[in-house]
Amino acid sequence: MISAALMLFANTLLFSLRLDRSGSFPRPLSASEERMWLERLAQGDPDARNVLIERNLRLVAHIVKKYYAQSSDQDDLISIGTIGLIKGISSFDPSKGARLATYAARCIENAILSQRNKWQLKWRNGRLLGQNGAF
Repeated sequence: MISAALMLFANTLLFSLRLDRSGSFPRPLSASEERMWLERLAQGDPDARNVLIERNLRLVAHIVKKYYAQSSDQDDLISIGTIGLIKGISSFDPSKGARLATYAARCIENAILSQRNKWQLKWRNGRLLGQNGAF
């Protein structure tokens, strides 16, 4: 249920970016801007979360380039990577001393690799069931 809501949010965000900004992602935040938005996020500002997500979408697209084999996979992987970005922003702890982009990159990669493993397992299990006459 939560993953479906996150997927809907990610797709809506990506769609609105494509309509409003001709498909280009906004520039990344500077270190001072990132600190300011993280402080506002810690204070409970809902706009801060959206700004952090929007400004790090370029990172999602960059990481996705390493993993997609077909252009049809790219949109799915960007959606999955955006969910990883959202989870990364939600669980980021600035007191650890790392930059948000460093932490979020690992969360994005984990989300993509997790989904890729699910796809491969589903394909392999379906193939095995087909060999055994189940399909």
